[in-house]
Amino acid sequence: MSNLLIGFLGALVATNQPAALSNLVAQKTGIVVKVPDADDPVAQELRKIMEDDDAAHDEVDRWILEESKFAQKGAGNAAALNARILKRFEQVQKSYEAFLTKHPTNVHARLAFGSFLEGIGEEHDAFLQWEKAKELDPKNPAAWNNLANYHGHRGPAKKAFEYYAKAIELNPHEPVYYHNFGTTVFLFRKDAREYYNIEEQQVFDKALELYEKARVLKPNDFILATDIARTYYGIRPTRVDEALKAWTNALNLARDEMERQGVYVHLARFEMQGGRFDKAREQLAKVTMSEYDDLKKRVGDTIDRKEKEAKEGKPPADE
Repeated sequence: MSNLLIGFLGALVATNQPAALSNLVAQKTGIVVKVPDADDPVAQELRKIMEDDDAAHDEVDRWILEESKFAQKGAGNAAALNARILKRFEQVQKSYEAFLTKHPTNVHARLAFGSFLEGIGEEHDAFLQWEKAKELDPKNPAAWNNLANYHGHRGPAKKAFEYYAKAIELNPHEPVYYHNFGTTVFLFRKDAREYYNIEEQQVFDKALELYEKARVLKPNDFILATDIARTYYGIRPTRVDEALKAWTNALNLARDEMERQGVYVHLARFEMQGGRFDKAREQLAKVTMSEYDDLKKRVGDTIDRKEKEAKEGKPPADE
């Protein structure tokens, strides 16, 4: 069974199934492979396969959500869903393989097939497709970015740093490259310290600089803004004012009330970390949706405890 299908089935039994499924889909989202606009039949054939690839993923997403609803009612059939998913993706895989048998030097097909394979959890096979794409066209930035993603997951992290830098050198206007690079630098701080010969605070600064470059290129992206803001949870000592600024930016980009109220929770946490307990409660009071009731109570209790500890003179601890 592929890693993706294992993830699907795990999501079906998760406590919060919609959130688990949403997270799974987000983890598998990659950069779009662009086929040059042309009237030649080869490009048209590849475009049809890629459209079927997208359609297959849309269908599978729908099936999983439907299955999760059935499972909640005790009527789920994970084995049948697994077989259905396998069959649907097998059709797409055969189409890519047939195309590449006829057109083995088509770089766009290699990139697209690699993204498909990565999406169904076949990471090593995806790596082989992207390696071949890089060999065929060493100046294609998407190949370097995708290989950097692979090394970020599988190692070595230092090779991921090298490959992201190459992708950016080839195309300095793609925000995804900076975003991915920043995340990898932040996650692999020890490797980044050694690779760049810098201290940990400088590693944080480097990750944030890369994120900022992504943000400048894509200023209205809520997901990117929240990824940047979440970084501050891992930075020690906590940069409270910078974190609040980042979460305020995310708030301004929120697309609906659910996202806005989620950001209020984060703003409350960082106001609390800054010792501004009344402001923390003000932010938390804006959270009114029932979906956040448990989280709101936990954060509220933490604010009360932190304020009590502060009044007793106890040293603050990161929460």
